[in-house]
Amino acid sequence: MLYVAAALIFALGVAHSVLGERYILVRLFRRNDLPQLFGSSWFTKRTLRFAWHITSLTWFGFAAILWQLARGLLTPAATAQTIGVTSIACGILPLVFTRGKHLSWLVFFSVGALALWWSAS
Repeated sequence: MLYVAAALIFALGVAHSVLGERYILVRLFRRNDLPQLFGSSWFTKRTLRFAWHITSLTWFGFAAILWQLARGLLTPAATAQTIGVTSIACGILPLVFTRGKHLSWLVFFSVGALALWWSAS
């Protein structure tokens, strides 16, 4: 049952990113009335894009935890490692998409590093 749950939430993450990009974000970004943060709509669009895809990355992390649980491999250290890797992956998005202007990457990297450090101790 947990393998199915993991596969379903992973598939949901893929569908969310692909379909959301194609049918929601692209259409939304064609609008001319988006808020202009930092002097243009560039930052607004980039923030919306990375925030959209962070949801999918988080679901991939949930899928990994469910998969580990199904295999009997879920330990506190494995959970912390999964959360650490997921957090770092989430931090890469705002760093890249907004060229570091959205400072959430600092928090994601900090959470990731702390979780990975704890899992190694």
